[in-house]
Amino acid sequence: MRADLRLSLTAAVAAVALAAPAAPALAEETPAGSPLVGIGRAVTDDTQRGVFEVTAWTDAPQAKVTAVSARVRQGDTVVADIPALVPGDSWDPRLANTFRLPAEATLKLVEDGGTIPSLGTYAIDVTATDSLGNKLTRADAGRLDFRLRPELVSFGVGVPAWDDRNARPQGKLSAVQPGSGDVVPLPDRTVTVRRDGAAAGEAPRALVTSAAGDFTGEPYAVAGPGDAFTASFTEDSSEVHGSASASRSVAETYKPLRATATATADRKRALNGETVTVSGRLTDAAAAGAPLADQPVRVAFGPQVANVRTGADGRFTAKLPAFAGSGQYEWEVTSGDPFLVFDRLSGPLAVPLESRLDLRSASLSADGTLTVSVHLRALYVPDASMYDQDVQLEQSVDGGWKRVPLREASYSWDSITLAAGSRGGWFRVRHLTSDELAEAVSPSFRLVRFDTRIVSLNAGPEPVTKGGYVTVTGGLQHYWDGAWRAYGNAPVVLQFQPKGSTAWKQMATGRSAANGGVSLKVKASADGTWRIRHYAADSRHFHSPASAGGDYVDVR
Repeated sequence: MRADLRLSLTAAVAAVALAAPAAPALAEETPAGSPLVGIGRAVTDDTQRGVFEVTAWTDAPQAKVTAVSARVRQGDTVVADIPALVPGDSWDPRLANTFRLPAEATLKLVEDGGTIPSLGTYAIDVTATDSLGNKLTRADAGRLDFRLRPELVSFGVGVPAWDDRNARPQGKLSAVQPGSGDVVPLPDRTVTVRRDGAAAGEAPRALVTSAAGDFTGEPYAVAGPGDAFTASFTEDSSEVHGSASASRSVAETYKPLRATATATADRKRALNGETVTVSGRLTDAAAAGAPLADQPVRVAFGPQVANVRTGADGRFTAKLPAFAGSGQYEWEVTSGDPFLVFDRLSGPLAVPLESRLDLRSASLSADGTLTVSVHLRALYVPDASMYDQDVQLEQSVDGGWKRVPLREASYSWDSITLAAGSRGGWFRVRHLTSDELAEAVSPSFRLVRFDTRIVSLNAGPEPVTKGGYVTVTGGLQHYWDGAWRAYGNAPVVLQFQPKGSTAWKQMATGRSAANGGVSLKVKASADGTWRIRHYAADSRHFHSPASAGGDYVDVR
């Protein structure tokens, strides 16, 4: 069909009807025939309305449908006689009984070299014959929909931009002519344009097409690239049948302003309740770093969000409170305007969970080993991990707390055990603030044992006859109540180191007298050194060191 074809073809139809010879009227008994042959509905192919297909079958044993023909008519006037429909593709079982108008017989309008006088709908009569001669004709087997199929050839929303935030719906409505496939404009039609998810009260707009099928609407103010619009058209008339629609998003065409952003935070770790300050600057990426003034910026830290605007120099500052939650976040800076874009900025910012150190056990052994076990946990997150957390043992010294060097630290699923050398005092365990847990200090505790010593050591006589007796004396003391005092009724041992040896051998045992005095007597057999030790410490005393140096005795 020519582009300037007028869709109302009443005069043309009348002329064709007068010029064509009258076809014989179909007999009333046309539907009659062999009951073994069946004919289904004839259906127009909607993608090419100059073609149709129909199903036909036979129930006669060992027979198959061998011929299917059709006539297209308007009333009693036959406008197309199709002597043979071709079967569908044999490889598809679903098409085994389907017969279709051959491509070379595609129906067209008279002016396109065909026999169809005008747009509209036409009756289809179908005749089917099987290989045994059984035959059936079905009048009005279907309706040929020989009308224009509408389509929105184009639809757009213009180019909303940072400095012009309006969408301008525009497009072209055309129709596809059956048979020839020509695309012709649809003038004086109403295309409906609506904003997707429109707010209450925003009605769709009706846009009327021009002689060329074009339509243009008034501008829509848009919020950002998320806005989208849909154009739709529907008609069911003697000339046009069908619907067409198209959707477009502002995101497909919009033109934002690209900026360059910088930002920093005043800290990488903030305790619960502290304020975090994030500051930065926006500049025009295409204007040699020109500041962007009065632009919205979104600064977020976990669930906390601050919406700020840039100053005249493009700088911005946001202050956000830190609240302990999952233990660690990051701050981020993003644009507060969909038409202003820049790369997201972010940085680490930890908010440690409030924590607690509970003392489980503490002991000070007789050999001077301090062992402490604590439980470290987050106050409000029971399953927070305490592994890889820095804890230290501290001792009260001169009114302050000093770190005690550790011999060993071990971790289990519910406790931390620390070991150190110590002579007693006031202690505590402290967890230093980490990204996961805030500082925590255990209750202070005191562990006490008393030092002991041997004084006034003497071994004699010197020299001593071999086989004679050596008497070793001394005094046992302990440091009690700020002074060295006699330590009575405590177990002691006498040890001997032969000349030239480095090993000590136990020679005798005993107990100190009430005044702490010690006197032990044994036979001498060789030259060597003698000493006394308070070795078996009780729950209140350390093992004492041996008497300093010992006393050498010559045996003759």
